[in-house]
Amino acid sequence: MSAPAHLRFAPSPNGRLHRGHAYSALLNAEIARRLGGHLSLRIEDIDPVRSRPELVAAIVEDLAWLGVVWSGPVRRQSEHMADYAAARDGLAAAGLLYPCFCSRGEIRERVAAGTEPPRDPDGIPLYPGTCRGLDPAAALVRIAAGAPHTWRLDMGRALIRAPGPHGYAAFAPDGTERWAAADPARWGDAVIARRDVPTSYHLAVVHDDAAQGITHVVRGQDLEAATDLHVLLQRLLGLPSPSYHHHGLIRDAEGEKLAKSRGSTALADLRAQGVAVAGLRAEFGFSTA
Repeated sequence: MSAPAHLRFAPSPNGRLHRGHAYSALLNAEIARRLGGHLSLRIEDIDPVRSRPELVAAIVEDLAWLGVVWSGPVRRQSEHMADYAAARDGLAAAGLLYPCFCSRGEIRERVAAGTEPPRDPDGIPLYPGTCRGLDPAAALVRIAAGAPHTWRLDMGRALIRAPGPHGYAAFAPDGTERWAAADPARWGDAVIARRDVPTSYHLAVVHDDAAQGITHVVRGQDLEAATDLHVLLQRLLGLPSPSYHHHGLIRDAEGEKLAKSRGSTALADLRAQGVAVAGLRAEFGFSTA
C-alpha cells in the first residue's frame, strides 16, 4: 500500500502572516483531510537577517487561531544548513555549479550595457554567464581568500545531465491529477546557494520536501514557475518529485497580491479588530465547524 498523503505549510518568519497565508494554511489542512493524510509545519528561516524568533511564535499563534493543526515536530531550515551544504557540494563536485563573484550592481551594469536581455519568469534579466568560464583553480583561490560569491547552476550542463522532457504531476483539490510540462531553461543559471548561507530557497525546499517525505505540495500560483527549476534539481539530486497544486492568490482591493513587504494587514491585526475566525474561514469557503 502507498504511504498516506503528507503535506506541509512552510511560512518564512520575516513578517506576520496575512490573509493570503491563512488561505494557504487552511487549504493545506483541508486537502490533507480530504486525502486522508497529515500536515507538517516547516519554518523556512534560511534568511539570517530577516528571520526573527518572535515571528516563529507568532506563526504558531496565528495557526492556532485559524484552527490549523499539524503533526510531528516543526522543521526549521536554520537547523539543517549542513545538509544543504552537502547537497550544494555534491552538485558542485559533479560540475553542475560554478562560483559567481558578481555583485547585483555589477550584473545590472552589464545587463544595461547590452541589448535587452531575456528574462526569467519573475521578470529578472537572466544572468549573462560572466563567471561561468572562470578557471576553477583561480576561483577556489578567490574563495579561500574570502571573496563574496554565490553558487550558480550551469543550466547547460544540468540539462545535459538531466535531459527533458521535464514535468510534474499537478493535482486538483479533489485529488485528480494531470501532467504539467516544465521548462527549467527559462530560469537560466539560477542561484543555488547564496553569499551568506549555503543554500537558496530552491535548494532548501527540494531537499526538505524529500527529507520530510512530502507527497503533495500546496502553494500559491506565484511559485508555479519555480516548480520548473525544482523538478530539475530533484532529477539532479536523485530526489522524488511530489505532486503540486498551485492555488489562486488572495488579493487586495487594488488587485495586488497580499505581501508582507507591502504592509498587508496581519492576522494579528484582524484579531485585534474583532474579526472572528469563523467569518474568515467562511469567506475562503472552509467549514466553520
